[in-house]
Amino acid sequence: MELSEMPLYSENDNILQVDWQKIAQNFHEKYSYKLAEKKYVYHHQKDVTGTPKIPKDLILRDYQIKAIENWFKNRGRGILKMATGSGKTITALAINTELYHQINLQVLLVVCPFRHLVLQWTQEAEKFNLLPILAFENSHTWHGELSRQLYNIHNNQQKFLTIITTYSTFIGDRFQGQLPFFPQKTLIVGDEAHNLGSPRLLSSLPANIGLRLALSATPERHFDEEGTDFLVAYFGKVLKPEFTLKNAIEKQALVKYNYHPILVELTDKETLHYAKLTKKIGWALSQNNNMEDNHNLRLLLLRRSRLVATASNKLIALKSLMTERLDMKATLFYCGDGNVNQNERQLEAVTRILGKELNYRVNTYTAETPVEEREKIKKQLISGELQGLVAIRCLDEGIDIPMIENAVILASSSNPRQFIQRRGRILRPYEGKKEATLFDMIVIPPILEREVWEIERNLLKKELKRFMEFASLANNAESAIEILNTLQQNFL
Repeated sequence: MELSEMPLYSENDNILQVDWQKIAQNFHEKYSYKLAEKKYVYHHQKDVTGTPKIPKDLILRDYQIKAIENWFKNRGRGILKMATGSGKTITALAINTELYHQINLQVLLVVCPFRHLVLQWTQEAEKFNLLPILAFENSHTWHGELSRQLYNIHNNQQKFLTIITTYSTFIGDRFQGQLPFFPQKTLIVGDEAHNLGSPRLLSSLPANIGLRLALSATPERHFDEEGTDFLVAYFGKVLKPEFTLKNAIEKQALVKYNYHPILVELTDKETLHYAKLTKKIGWALSQNNNMEDNHNLRLLLLRRSRLVATASNKLIALKSLMTERLDMKATLFYCGDGNVNQNERQLEAVTRILGKELNYRVNTYTAETPVEEREKIKKQLISGELQGLVAIRCLDEGIDIPMIENAVILASSSNPRQFIQRRGRILRPYEGKKEATLFDMIVIPPILEREVWEIERNLLKKELKRFMEFASLANNAESAIEILNTLQQNFL
């Protein structure tokens, strides 16, 4: 279904008719946030009813409380734009708990992009006394149980139902067939909600569910303003306070960091390929700059992104960097998913250089790594048995590796969401972790012919702005910015 063919959502569609201002006031009175640094602790005795309860010793920060209050004031709608590590999941579960106690909420429906996020949500949900149904993969494992519990809800034989599912299961016929039977007092939570802006997912969002909450550090969709507009139309506006990377560091939700940009040049062969792709990208942009509608543009940007991510000189820079840092521990080497030559992926080349040539103790870590193996690898990092991980895509997919203290990012991205996520996830707090150090390999754009260069300047300006913003928050901001200024002065 095209976006233009989709039903338009109205701000007033299926708004639950309750006194939202009173709910917000009640919440405010219970959890005053007048002291910015004050911590809020709650207690309860765990039971097996599956009804929402605030966990023992839960700490809500002032910005979380303000966000919850503003969501109520917006009549049970809204997008929370909160940086990685700022506690979006906890905030959503606190909203869910308050709705249960104030309006007798009956169902919580959480939709996640990946299976491992379902498991992370489950861990947090269980702390709130919830007993979630996990809906992914084989429908035989969840469909009957969901039908049974929905029946119990409608017949007042059960007070509360929690279901956590993946996007792929959610859009399937088996799950979509159940949505008409969800009661009016259902809260739908879209995790990493920027991903929900594609036409296929947007068309699957239930109009009959009026309580809507979206969570994302970066809700704006890259090259897709129309998809962003539809997300806002369904879930509601982005609510204050927006919790930025700077806020997260100030509130100690993320650790401080050192930032070292490493400038890398393309080879002659790569430069020629880069120029050809850039020229084609400029033509595609002039035809249609909506990524969702322009398959050719998406393909060209992906091809150029892979070229930049796997630039062969990055391997030379990596070996030079790590030769002097062989005692560095808890390090993530973040790779692109392309090949550095016909027979070797960048992941394999990096692992070879580190492990065989430098005797640096590493293992690979990808989205395909089994959950049991991931836990084993994390323990090896903590013990020092492993010094580092060589990974693909894990920083884009919400995989939680908070013990990482150092990172070498070989795969940069022009997508602002991926840029923020890849760096923000490395800053997650962990016991004994005082700060993080990031080495960021940035490809110097080649000098191109004038026609192509004008296209490139516009693209490069946006990317450099993000690098500069990240550098400005680093402990070593002055030296990091000085390196980036070389790019600004020479190419802009």
